[in-house]
Amino acid sequence: TPPDAMVDERSITALYTSLPSQLGFAAAADISAHAGWLTGEYLLAHRIPAAAQRVMQLMPAALAARTLLAAIDRHAWTFAGSGTFERQHVERARSGGHSRVHWRLSIANCPICRGAKFSGPACAYYAATFERIFREVVATSAGVVETECQANGAAACVFDVSW
Repeated sequence: TPPDAMVDERSITALYTSLPSQLGFAAAADISAHAGWLTGEYLLAHRIPAAAQRVMQLMPAALAARTLLAAIDRHAWTFAGSGTFERQHVERARSGGHSRVHWRLSIANCPICRGAKFSGPACAYYAATFERIFREVVATSAGVVETECQANGAAACVFDVSW
């Protein structure tokens, strides 16, 4: 039964830290990614107004990303809980001398992997949620990769977004 109110982040932490031991790391990551993609679908259908989505789709991708990230900043408490969400703009050189637009998102004190120790990145949920939204309103080629994870000893869970 889906919850009818906000869920205590301790329940989320318990769920995400127990999934790998119950199902195996790969299956847990697949389930987390699917849940993240569905969360992105929900946000697009119910939380990001259709008119705002259309406007961002008409903007240059870099401006759409800044607009989307400003909204994510305002609502980060809904997914980061007591953790801290930050974003940083980075440009990376690409072949041919062109730069590739790139954002680095991070969640310190991440509720999903708080206190967990895993062999690989544990935040497929966040990566998939961000990717679904960026693909819809910024660029269909957007991709999100978790590059650092607290569950692997990093200071924060870090996601690189590019298109």
